[in-house]
Amino acid sequence: MSVEVRPFGVSCNLQCEYCYQNPMRESRASLHYSLPELKRALELEGRPFTLFGGEPLLMRLEDLESLFSWGLDRYGENTVQTNGTLITAKHIEIFRRYKVRVGISIDGPDELNDARWAGSLANTRAATERTNAAIVKLCEAGMAPGLIVTLHRKNATASVLPRLCRWLEEMDRIGVKSIRLHLLESENEEIRAKYGLTAAENLVALLKIMELEGALRAVRFDVFQDIRHLLAGEDGKCTCVWRACDPYTTQAVTGIESVGHRSNCSRTNKEGVDFIKGSRVGFERYLALYHTPQQYGGCSGCRFFLMCKGQCPGTAVANDWRNRTEHCEVWKKLFEVFESKMLGIGQPVLSSSIHRGAMEDEALRRWQEGTDFTLEELVRSVAARSQAASPPSSTDTGGKV
Repeated sequence: MSVEVRPFGVSCNLQCEYCYQNPMRESRASLHYSLPELKRALELEGRPFTLFGGEPLLMRLEDLESLFSWGLDRYGENTVQTNGTLITAKHIEIFRRYKVRVGISIDGPDELNDARWAGSLANTRAATERTNAAIVKLCEAGMAPGLIVTLHRKNATASVLPRLCRWLEEMDRIGVKSIRLHLLESENEEIRAKYGLTAAENLVALLKIMELEGALRAVRFDVFQDIRHLLAGEDGKCTCVWRACDPYTTQAVTGIESVGHRSNCSRTNKEGVDFIKGSRVGFERYLALYHTPQQYGGCSGCRFFLMCKGQCPGTAVANDWRNRTEHCEVWKKLFEVFESKMLGIGQPVLSSSIHRGAMEDEALRRWQEGTDFTLEELVRSVAARSQAASPPSSTDTGGKV
């Protein structure tokens, strides 16, 4: 579970056209933050936090240093997620002093990053240059950032995908080790039509990057690692989009807003309203998805359901969290690709396990009782019951899928 501190709410120095926070940004004015209230709220959470936004580096340097000093004293670490355009030598000095892990959102060099708009083409290209320069400087300082790259029509169609791959190779060469790939989360049909890739285009891009990963020295892409782990029933470190997230509590993410009040993950906010965080977690979405036929927006009969769970409710079809993700076709094909690879080397996978039906029954029972689980817990539980019901044999998996 992560805590995201948003001192300016969703206010930002860029105007990325596809940003999933735009509905919130359009419904509220810029906010002023209270550092004492932020710290008070964080004290109540009692966990390490990520400075988030909007753009968190709009904070005054002295307040930034105060917050990171406080975070280091209490938790021994700090994290910030930024677009990188505002990073200066002073910021890097602060990051080093207070053990700040840096995440940077960028979609590539030059025109590949033009969707992250800064008011004019000249300003946008200059902002992209500043972000790329910040990545280089952080790597030179021994503080290589993690990157988030969103795939869309400006950076991942057939004509520009080779350029994106060359840039990814350059990121690997300078020392970047971790890159998170996002498929476009479309908030309306106009943005989807302008920037969204088709399922086939998304899949081509992902498979090309997957192929590239094998030739890179250090960079690893979270989505490929996640799918391997999910198929193996080892989801302890997988990203939150594969977990059974309740859109009214977003149990994986707690937001701390400008004056210390709690909020949910903003990916599920489609109406521009920060609803009060729910007091209990519900799993109605996943119970419904399991039983609802696929032609009606559900997941019934999908052998990858336990691993995918309909994916993030923030990407649901028609922006309705009751539906599965609009990227179902892409993820299903990617699961099939990795399933084939793993079975080809003799590695068991959850999707073809003889215990999958029993694990699905156990998952439904737990959700009905209002409790969550990891796949690892589910595998152990079902394997233990199976072993108790029959004597060990030479084909016993020892708790593996």
